[in-house]
Amino acid sequence: MTIELTHHYPRVLSIAGSDSGGGAGIQADLKTFSALGCFGMTAITALTAQNTCGVRAIHAVPPEMLRDQMDAVLEDIGADAVKVGMLHAPDIVRTVAQAIDRHQLQRVVFDPVMVATSGAKLIDDPAIAVLVTELFPRATLITPNLDEAALLVGRPLHTPQDMALAAAELLACGARAVLLKGGHLAGEVVTDLLLMPGREPLWMHAPRIHTANTHGTGCTLSSAIAAYLALGASLPDAVQQAREFVRQALQAGASVQTGQGSGPLNHGFAPLPMRLFRT
Repeated sequence: MTIELTHHYPRVLSIAGSDSGGGAGIQADLKTFSALGCFGMTAITALTAQNTCGVRAIHAVPPEMLRDQMDAVLEDIGADAVKVGMLHAPDIVRTVAQAIDRHQLQRVVFDPVMVATSGAKLIDDPAIAVLVTELFPRATLITPNLDEAALLVGRPLHTPQDMALAAAELLACGARAVLLKGGHLAGEVVTDLLLMPGREPLWMHAPRIHTANTHGTGCTLSSAIAAYLALGASLPDAVQQAREFVRQALQAGASVQTGQGSGPLNHGFAPLPMRLFRT
């Protein structure tokens, strides 16, 4: 008896680095995709030796191996959305940009991972300029935090006014939409800004959740946005739903100790079954 294949899963590809501690990188991405009912796939850009206390070492994946990972997945399974994370060197950036063009990838969320939660720098200086020229125009959304945006615009950011100016500059650099995360600002309210060309700025505010377990927050947010895009949400809706997912994951894991440093979120606080799309 032959079973007719009538459905497929919402497919999300993470192109990012591996976190041996399981809290960030592709490990956080896969947990997020699964929690939101999506089928997750990976193309690993680098191996890191890290835990909750910091990054000990980074081992680059050769560009040819990265290209083969992306091609193998996309030629067979395909992707409804893509999350791009840690790209540490110019040749890795170009390899990803070429794959986006080669496979005509849509709904690309780019989290320009430059600084770990521990403060460790995760990118070569020459790669920063290549990120802007090669990936900004190809990404549906970029999601820098304040430290990453400060590296990109070349000055520190301390206020919401600084955020607004920096987001506008990133759009002027070629980004199609910017989600600038303001969690590093002082105060009891966390403020994020979504800026899209031709639309009013969308300021999003929420009470700060006090916890040491924030490792992988940015990875989780960008992968959740990609998952919601794969599920059919508009960009503003995907951003707002992803922010709520992260907040609930932070709250659910706030009192848990995992390791001796900055622990992970609780990605599995309310997992959803795998969604089905009719083929």
